[in-house]
Amino acid sequence: MIAMAGLAIALSACDNMANQPKLNPFELPYGSQTPWPAQPPRNIVARDAPAKPPSPPPVTMALLQRGRERFDINCAPCHGRLGDGNGIIAQRGFPHPPSFHIPRLKDEPIEHFYDVVSNGYGIMFAYADRVGAADRWAIAAYIRALQASRTATIVDVPVDKRGALQ
Repeated sequence: MIAMAGLAIALSACDNMANQPKLNPFELPYGSQTPWPAQPPRNIVARDAPAKPPSPPPVTMALLQRGRERFDINCAPCHGRLGDGNGIIAQRGFPHPPSFHIPRLKDEPIEHFYDVVSNGYGIMFAYADRVGAADRWAIAAYIRALQASRTATIVDVPVDKRGALQ
């Protein structure tokens, strides 16, 4: 008897909760106005919006030196110090990354290298959380210098610097 009474109370209580007045998701209260289409709050960036990389900084000797330092630490283990894709990791049996000296990569804009370092490409993982934006630009500039070094001649070296060449 007590069980029957408890069941009757539970069933009637559930019915009242299911049928009570309420707003459904995304339903506005009666009489309210909202602009359509809905606008996000100010100063909010969408998570899925593609981030436009900042423009590259001017190339200076200090930027190239920083780029070489960061490249040697982060990139050379796989890509090799010459950018030929024959780094120590690749020599140990991992897949060889492409050489920076192939025509396809020589024709890419510098933003491509910034983007690849930031987001990864193929089996290369993203370095955005390991390498700051300024250092990513420095690495991209150094990659361009590596590419230029393959076809450089003595004429490309300033006269006052030629004595330092070996």
